[in-house]
Amino acid sequence: MKIVCRKFVRGLVVIGLAGGIGSLHAQMAEQAVVSVVIDTQRPGARIPDDFSGLSFETETLLPDKAGSHYFSEANSVLAETARNLGVKSLRIGGNTADRPTLPFPDSKDADHLFAFAKATSAHVIFTIRLRQGGPEEVAPIAKHLIQHYKSQITCFAIGNEPNVYLKSFPVYEAELKRYMQAFDKFSAGSAVRFCGPGTTPSKTEWARDFSGSFAHSNHIRYVTQHAYPGNSGRKVSDPAAGISAMLSRAWVESYERFYKSFAMAAQADQLPFRIEETNSYFNGGAKDVSNTFASALWGLDYMHWWASHGAAGINFHTGEHVAAGDENTQCFYAVFLRSGNGYVIQPLGYAMKAFDVGGHGTVVPLHVETGASPINLTAYAVVNKAKDLYVTVINKEEGTNAKDAAVSIAVPTGYKHLSLIRMEDRNGGMTAKTGVTLGGVAIQDNGVWNGAWQEEDTEPKDGTPRITIPAGTAAILRLTLGTPAPVAQN
Repeated sequence: MKIVCRKFVRGLVVIGLAGGIGSLHAQMAEQAVVSVVIDTQRPGARIPDDFSGLSFETETLLPDKAGSHYFSEANSVLAETARNLGVKSLRIGGNTADRPTLPFPDSKDADHLFAFAKATSAHVIFTIRLRQGGPEEVAPIAKHLIQHYKSQITCFAIGNEPNVYLKSFPVYEAELKRYMQAFDKFSAGSAVRFCGPGTTPSKTEWARDFSGSFAHSNHIRYVTQHAYPGNSGRKVSDPAAGISAMLSRAWVESYERFYKSFAMAAQADQLPFRIEETNSYFNGGAKDVSNTFASALWGLDYMHWWASHGAAGINFHTGEHVAAGDENTQCFYAVFLRSGNGYVIQPLGYAMKAFDVGGHGTVVPLHVETGASPINLTAYAVVNKAKDLYVTVINKEEGTNAKDAAVSIAVPTGYKHLSLIRMEDRNGGMTAKTGVTLGGVAIQDNGVWNGAWQEEDTEPKDGTPRITIPAGTAAILRLTLGTPAPVAQN
């Protein structure tokens, strides 16, 4: 990234970026003064290594008309793309897991999937059909999976959103116990792990009941829940309004209510919880909203929010197409899509990569003060094993009155080096669908990223580093005790 100017304006470090939007905002936009104080003495939850995940329709495992498999050891570019984005969890499910008109994948389909998973070093959450089925019907595929791939399976989910077709949680609970008993017979004495209930977002009471019922079971890996903060993408008729909602404080407040509705119960019962299927809007997302740069800012904030609240992970639902009820629909919220050179990374994919850069380690509490000029900004801190401290700052200001953030960092004792990378879009900001950069460069079609860190001064004249985070951009600040790595790459 080329720096074309660096100057002090009223004691504030202002950085202008060649060809970017940073210099425009520094010159024209109103600035809100923000201070960030980091409490390294009270570390929070450790972020699991497999926190970052993707969710795919079960139908994706079936061969295409030419007999080829999407998930296959032969699809090395797809495996490389997922691996380079930091994906460590693959969830197979969606509505097509329980669609009676579709065949369920057989053992050969599963072999291709797990060869692919091995190539990506990812583990699998595998949904078994429940609707119009039972343990006897799925026994052949279950036995094959357990006997050949148990070490690669995080857990089995029994049914997808079972509240849609089962009358009550007790009915689901009874069915789940039948599957548990049947699957244990294939496991040579060691318990098979399950997760559930994975209901629609409106039925979190099932997750609470699940936690209470299975709190002391050695069968449970996660309490799982599906989440789509914006509800149906088909109801978004105004893209501008859809983007504003996605980036609003109201959405963040909804996460808090959602968390309290089920996750606190799981934590009280000492069970991990995972958002195993999620994205911005369901039914494939909202056109001109879920596929814009705004989704990158939303996704990065969303991942850090759930990590800071103790989630075991999230799986963004994605694919070339996804299910919407009993039909398939275009996927506007995709993380990546096929291209002539592999898989082109969509804006949401940049969120995953930015999290991969600054989201490994242990959550560190921080306090953000915005002063007299409120601003729609969030910040999160994570410290890794090497004691490097990563602070992700997301300025979600948008619209004509959007404000830049003049962020001052109270550097913890001992940290001597400060560097940063920025996530921005150079093709028009929030509504753009291409032109996203991270660390000054685009992610290549195989997921390879060669972004560079900008060095900053940790000891400016007044003793406090100040960084401008322009409206509609994000930055990852890296504080190190010793000499930092020169480049942030795959």
